[in-house]
Amino acid sequence: MTNNSNLFLSIGKPIKDEYGRTLGKVACFALTPSGKFDGVYIESNDGKFAKKPMDHLKFNGAEVTFASTLKQQSSVLRDQIPLIWRKNQALKDLAEKRKISPDLYQELSNNFEGVLNQLKKDAQVLIDEAAKEITVCDQEIKTLGYAVVNLELEHEIGQIDDEAYASAFAMLQENLRRANMEKSDIELIKSNLSNIMLGDSSKLEQKASIETITPAEPTEKESSNDADNKISVAPADAANTETTNEPEETNTASDEVIDEVIDEVPDEIFDEATELPEPPVVVYVKEVGKAGL
Repeated sequence: MTNNSNLFLSIGKPIKDEYGRTLGKVACFALTPSGKFDGVYIESNDGKFAKKPMDHLKFNGAEVTFASTLKQQSSVLRDQIPLIWRKNQALKDLAEKRKISPDLYQELSNNFEGVLNQLKKDAQVLIDEAAKEITVCDQEIKTLGYAVVNLELEHEIGQIDDEAYASAFAMLQENLRRANMEKSDIELIKSNLSNIMLGDSSKLEQKASIETITPAEPTEKESSNDADNKISVAPADAANTETTNEPEETNTASDEVIDEVIDEVPDEIFDEATELPEPPVVVYVKEVGKAGL
């Protein structure tokens, strides 16, 4: 009853979201016949009433904070999806160890798969909703940016005095801070949900990739075949000897051809070539007086 009394203290108090925005006021609580709190009636800022679940509210004395539906539902899915997946994997392990009958395994596995698929569908709905919320935050941030620019312009030309400018600037900056913080939180929610949905498939892919990369142990037959199929590499000297022998054979053939051509040349040509006169000797004589001596 102490907790209930504390909750009643929040009636008429403002309700704020996690970023400090005032959403409305607590009108009253809905209780079950046994006295359990079932929900809270909220008067929003536009004068409308709505009933919200109690698990969306956080009470700190008279202060009431409203957690967004997106954040609340994503928190539940982040707990349930990995839990169901682990149970399904444990069920497969029990079946492989023959600790449960095949019929029982098939029935339970179908149940787990059905629940897991439904949770993934719910997660996809939240991911799509998060994407829309991010777009709304981007638009709000853009609008606030234009507002700041217009405020600066009007203040610069003297249309707004310093006191009004300081108050308006502080208000716009606070709203920018809230919008950016909300966008970051929603992006984190979207990322976490996407990772959880891909968690089981990525683990299976990782396991398959490890099995593919790990080499198998060679058998005795493969080892003997590998030994027979090894390529022997000749020493460097032997390789050089082979490469030098080939040009020598080619040069010998060329020399034989040249000798045949030389034999066909008349001897008179060689005699004339050997009897060519010696080149003349040129003597340079310096005249006295012209050489500067």
